[in-house]
Amino acid sequence: MNINLQRKIDRFLGTFLCRLFSLLPRRRNPLSGGPKPSKILVILLSEMGSLVLARPMFHEIEKKYPRASIHVLLFKRNREFLEILNVIPKERIWGIDGESLMKMLKDSLLALIRMRKEKIDTVIDCELFSRVSSLFSFLSGAKIRVGFHPYNQEGLYRGNFINRPVAYNPYRHISQQFMALVEAIESMDVPRVKSQFKNDKPKVPAIKMTKDEMSRLGGRLKGDFPQMGDKKLVLLYPSGGLLPIRAWPLKHFCLVAHELIQQGHAVGIIGMEADKDLAKGIISYCNNRNCIDLTGYTKTVRELMILFHFASLLISNDGGPGHFASLTPVPTMVFYGPETPVLYGVLGDRAINFYIPLFCSPCLTAYNHRNSPCDGNNKCLKLIDPVLVIEKAFEILKDQESHVPSIKMISDKHQGVS
Repeated sequence: MNINLQRKIDRFLGTFLCRLFSLLPRRRNPLSGGPKPSKILVILLSEMGSLVLARPMFHEIEKKYPRASIHVLLFKRNREFLEILNVIPKERIWGIDGESLMKMLKDSLLALIRMRKEKIDTVIDCELFSRVSSLFSFLSGAKIRVGFHPYNQEGLYRGNFINRPVAYNPYRHISQQFMALVEAIESMDVPRVKSQFKNDKPKVPAIKMTKDEMSRLGGRLKGDFPQMGDKKLVLLYPSGGLLPIRAWPLKHFCLVAHELIQQGHAVGIIGMEADKDLAKGIISYCNNRNCIDLTGYTKTVRELMILFHFASLLISNDGGPGHFASLTPVPTMVFYGPETPVLYGVLGDRAINFYIPLFCSPCLTAYNHRNSPCDGNNKCLKLIDPVLVIEKAFEILKDQESHVPSIKMISDKHQGVS
């Protein structure tokens, strides 16, 4: 479904339904004192990268409520990655098809029926930008409904039926805010969460790949791109995904790729099939056989994460690949501007964020449904100097004693291989 259509439906129909349901009589639950949650539903419809940022929250739920069964409601396109994270059994993952309005309505109805059948008692709504998740929470029948709430803020209206409201804090990393939702389940404070959080971002455990998986992809790379040999492989992700305004200029990626190749490294451009034109632009500029097109090369997210094990560095726009890489050994450089690393920075200690905080940045927020007022001239990204990026890339590559598994020799001892 077109993202602008989603915004319009959510803004007009979603707001109307939230106001309507807020007028209906509803049970006001006590602040605390009830039974511990036994069936928890987490609603996380956002991009796949948000699932990585939510991983510490799932760990917190498991630690605090070890006897509770956890279920997750998400878009079907994100299901594969949640399965890779292995935080809940596959049968407890509920998917909604968001490709068309009719499919979404059908799957939403089936999800609501399932919520009632499962007798969900607690819903944790992790969404900031949409109202549909708030409606799911209200219609689920759950006695405890946790979610972000504006309190005295003007924006972010999502109804008044969240009975464990958590104040959205644009100055805290979203992974910490997700964990605050868990704390709010039994909190008696107003606002609900008044505990102190560490400034350090939580870390996420690596995803282990098998030797067979590594061997298959390594052999495929060796056969398809024999010219790479023992060269260090640097991956570039030049796409902005659903939000093109998040993309660093293509000409900057071209300059970075050219310099890396001139210094004896190989460069691979990753992305979806739809990103092939971006790859062609970089390859044409470099005019070198060591600049290769890997867009559409990996057919699953897991394959992409295996590919990361063969790379010495990933240079990426803000989006899913940077977050996926945090679950692998590859160091990452990520560009921010329309969104801020304060909220959405990649977890772990192997990521470097490039960010120039202009007066108008960040412009994609919970208050505008990620619909930026920018005219397309994203200076916040254009001002990130490719010379500084190149210098930092060479510094990272030089610090590495060896370039992890190459396509010529696959090491079973490499971190992340089981």
